[in-house]
Order: sequence, then C-alpha cells, then structure tokens
Amino acid sequence: MDGKFQTAERLVAALRAGEVTSAELTDETIAHIEREDGAINAICVPDFDRARAAARAADRARARGADLPLLGIPVTVKESYDIAGLPTSWGMPLHRNHRPAEDAVQVSRLKAAGAVVLGKTNVPFGLQDIQSFNEIHGTTNNPWNHERTSGGSSGGSAAALASGFGALSIGSDLAGSLRTPAHFCGVYGHKPTLGLAATRGMSVPPGPPLPTEPDLAVVGPMARSARDLMLLLDVMAGPDPLTSGVAYDVTLPPARHERLRDHRVLVLDEHPLVPTGSAVRAGVDRVAEVLVEGGARVERHSALLPDLAESALLYAELLFSSSVARFPVEPYEQLRSRAAGLGADDRSLDAARLRAMVFSHHDWMEANGRRELHRHGWRQFFAEFDAVVCPVTPTPAFPHDHGPDPRERRIDIDGVDYPYFDQLAWAGLATMPGLPATAVPAGRSPEGLPVGVQLIGPMFEDRTPLRLADLLEQRMGGFQAPE
Repeated sequence: MDGKFQTAERLVAALRAGEVTSAELTDETIAHIEREDGAINAICVPDFDRARAAARAADRARARGADLPLLGIPVTVKESYDIAGLPTSWGMPLHRNHRPAEDAVQVSRLKAAGAVVLGKTNVPFGLQDIQSFNEIHGTTNNPWNHERTSGGSSGGSAAALASGFGALSIGSDLAGSLRTPAHFCGVYGHKPTLGLAATRGMSVPPGPPLPTEPDLAVVGPMARSARDLMLLLDVMAGPDPLTSGVAYDVTLPPARHERLRDHRVLVLDEHPLVPTGSAVRAGVDRVAEVLVEGGARVERHSALLPDLAESALLYAELLFSSSVARFPVEPYEQLRSRAAGLGADDRSLDAARLRAMVFSHHDWMEANGRRELHRHGWRQFFAEFDAVVCPVTPTPAFPHDHGPDPRERRIDIDGVDYPYFDQLAWAGLATMPGLPATAVPAGRSPEGLPVGVQLIGPMFEDRTPLRLADLLEQRMGGFQAPE
C-alpha cells in the first residue's frame, strides 16, 4: 500500500490486518524522505538504520501477538527532545555535539507504544522563533511554497507531516510552536492543558534532563487528522514517573458532546491589539458556517470572555520575563535602560515585552496573580460555552525573514506592517491560562496557502476540542497533500 499520506489510524488497521508490514512502511517512508526532503529540509537528524531495526522488531512482536497502540508506525520527533545517541542542540552551534545518554520521557513513551522513530525534525535557534532555521541544519521550507516559512518552533515536524515523512510527530508549544506550524502547513496540532504531559528530556542543552514543570510550555502531538491527535495524546498524557507519577494516574474526562449540534461555541475573529488578515478571517468564517449548518449554538460575543487585550499583555509579560531570565548582566542592563525610557501610558505589546524582560520577582508574582483571575474567568466562561474558535496567527505562512534581530522584523497583515511578535497574541489566548487548544485546517488563502484555526477548550478537558476538531473534519474534510 502507499502509506505516505495515510493517517496513523489507517496504518494501524492495515498492520493489524496484515496488509503491510512495518518494515515495508518504514522503507517506503525513508525512500520518500530521501527523494523529497532536499527541497523541504524537515528531517535534520535522520536515524534510519535504527528505524529499520525497530520496524523489523515491531513485525516480530506483532507475529507473536503483540498489539500496542502505535506498533510499527513510522514517526518523527522534534529535535529538542533527547534521543539517546543522537545530538540534541536546539539549533545552537555551541551544543551541536551534545549527545544525551537517555531518551526523553515522551520518546520512551513513543517507543513503549511500538512507534518506529525515523529521526528528528528541524527547529529555530533555541526554539525562539516563529520560523525554523539555524546555523547547524539550515532552513525548513513550507511544503506549499518553499519561499515561505513552515513556522516555528515545531516547523520541521509540521513540514514533515505535510510532506508524508511519517504519520505522527511530537512537538512542543510555548508561543504557538505546535499550532502555528500546523496552521502554516495544513496539518493538525494539539497544545495540551498545561502540565498534562511530562516534559523531562525536553530541556535546554547541555543541562541534565530534570523532571521540572515549566511555566507556559507544554509538549504535544501533531498529525494529519484529529483522531490521530487523540491517539497520540493518549500515549503522551500523564505525569512524570519520577515525580507526580509516583502517586497519580491520568484519566481525562470524555468530550462534552458527541454531536456537533450539542456544542456551544464562541467564534472570534477580531483582536483589540492586532488585526486579523482577510485570509485568516475567511477561514474562521468557514468554520463558523459549518458549525451553524451542523446545528451548533454559535455566538460572536460574550460578556463572560476574559479581556483579550489584558490577556495578550499578560501573556507577553509572562513569556518574555522568562525568556531573558538567564541573560548576561551587560545586555540585561541595556534592556533596563530601554525599558526605563518607555512612556507610562505606552500600553503596546512591544512595551509590555520590553518591560517584562526586566521584571523583578515581585513583578512576576503580581502578573501571576492576574493570571489566576483570568483562569477563574475562563472557568466561568466554560460553564456556558464548550469551545472558542479563533485564529492561530493573523496571517498564513509569511516569507522567510532571517533578520538577525527579531525585534526589528515586521509582519505584513493585509499590506500594513506590525511588530513581528505581535502575531503571538492569538496563541497566547490559550497559553497564558494553560488551556488546551487544537489547530485544525480551515481552507486555503487566495495564494493557495493553508489556513488553520484553533479550538480552545476547558482546562484538562482536552477531549472536548479534539472531538470538535474531529466533527469539523468529517464535514469540512481535513488534510490535503501539498499541490
């Protein structure tokens, strides 16, 4: 069978039925990567010899009667995850030779579920960009238009999925790093509830893989269908066995509804601090139309919605205060001088980011307190609604921009330039309070680029936005291979 663009669910069924072997699937996928990845540059650290050995082992296990959730399925892993024997650099030349001695907890879970790991996918330097390029591995191109970015920081994983380089991938999300590449490349990605999936082994090299609980950041699944996201999330979910996992197991509640007409959905396409481009607005409207046609209760406004402007400013504060926490003294003092020069009435996102870079601990605690108020507001909101549909970013994939200072870059929204990092406002809507959010394809722009939206759900009710994504996929169609 031709398995390049099949879903993992379909491949599992084919393997169980004896229609194909894992060795055949793996060989076919590796051959496809070797033919096509030169133009995409998604797979930055191949591990093909071990993948072939793992595929043969999976076939032998199946012949003995084993039936694991991902047994024999070819997958990829974001470069930032530790895999024993392979380099983990996070795209930083200083750490290009760092080779961890053990697998990240999520890589261990993939292998325990029977997956065949093909290799690692490309990332930006330090995972700190909305694109995926670095001096070690070069630039990952968007499979739909090689002049455009695949997104970041899980851009290699999204490009790999869109190109047929494996059925599943695991990524991470701090600033839309799962959802933005999925949106840009026309695939699916799920940012889990904060803390749902263990992150050990996804740490900045060369530090040890400690079982920490990072603020804002999560790890999560990427796929070519909503049902595949659910399949992979079930493998990934659960606390670290070195800490909370000693005492706790995870049992996610079921989706709130199984039918589209039972859902109560708020649809948003306007943000007070950054405009939404026409192509993305059209994608949101397409999803809203399908929801209405399916009988869902759809609203465009709600007094229960936490303030979007305050949410975006608070997200910028929490995100950027942590991003510079380990800055050397001299650049930090330069930031302090720049922040001191801001006008007291400057409430722009740029100003919020700059002030956050020099936060004191007192400042951070105050911001964290405001976050808890937002979380309370979201609990009240989700007592009346089941999901929010909104953009992931204001635009489809933008042209490559490797300007050395991201603060000097601009993003073009329908012909008007805005600060580059302003496009994070929508991603922060779910990240700041720690809510689950699923990115789903929603059509094409006039230029033929993929457009996605995100479905935000209640905390620890990840199955609710995932099930809604599945219902939308059934009506709208889902992944399409690049033309």
